[in-house]
Amino acid sequence: MSRIAFLFPGQGAQTVGMGQQLAESLPAARSLFDRAGEILGYDLATLCFEGPAEQLDSTVTSQPALFVTSLAALESLREESPEVVLSCEAAAGLSLGEYTAMVFAGVMDFEAGLTLVQKRGAAMQEASDATPSGMVSILGLERVQVEALCDEVRGEDTLEIANFLCPGNIVVSGSNAACERAAESAGSFGAMKAVPLAVAGAFHTQIMRPADEQLARALADVPMHPPRIPVVSNVDAQPHDDPEEIRQLLIRQVLRPVRWEDSMRYLIDQGFAPFYEVGPGRVLRGLLRRIDRKPECHNITV
Repeated sequence: MSRIAFLFPGQGAQTVGMGQQLAESLPAARSLFDRAGEILGYDLATLCFEGPAEQLDSTVTSQPALFVTSLAALESLREESPEVVLSCEAAAGLSLGEYTAMVFAGVMDFEAGLTLVQKRGAAMQEASDATPSGMVSILGLERVQVEALCDEVRGEDTLEIANFLCPGNIVVSGSNAACERAAESAGSFGAMKAVPLAVAGAFHTQIMRPADEQLARALADVPMHPPRIPVVSNVDAQPHDDPEEIRQLLIRQVLRPVRWEDSMRYLIDQGFAPFYEVGPGRVLRGLLRRIDRKPECHNITV
């Protein structure tokens, strides 16, 4: 018996043109972009549909853009296959995508979720501007090797594991100098490749302080409800029912590594399959195939 789970993408999946076809063909999707423009105070639809890419890629705008576009993709699935949406029994989202999952699961409504995502993006952008920093994907090493690499090249700078994505794909975050040293030295530890990521800063590390404090203040004002389906937390790869616990985990998520591989293994162990990647790109499907090739994963793209 199938147990459907939805996966929502995170920052980096954005691309100019996303959501345009949905907005032009599906009134429910168009309504989401229109409501988002009113809440945010700028024309999110035009930014998503026409760019420019430099502005769309900015943390402060890419996070709301991905949140809304992923929910528009969800409306597309709801229109085409309502039984799939009704049958979904669990959800997870990569970093930013966890907020999309929370809205889908009824923890918060669309307006609250979008407002939080806007404030989260702005706070993370501010922290990034305060400390020039970045992220590097280390390919071909396991956790203990990446930890050894960080210990070797960190020096007096910040360098931490930020994302456990799948076997052989671990992302480190830190100051620009430390990230450069990590990329240069990764080969000597046996890495196949080290790929600097096009992000504004060292997400999911201590460099993101005080973004967590700003997010905590924003979350304090948001009514939250128990999820109607389990949502697996990035922080501990477990679902949680208590709204106050969820609130604290969303705050901790800004500074803590994303345990995506563990989250997927949890869902697989619980018997979930097939999966649906709902939103721009196919990154999550690719990661899932590296974690376990058996579960089927469908893409609901935009």
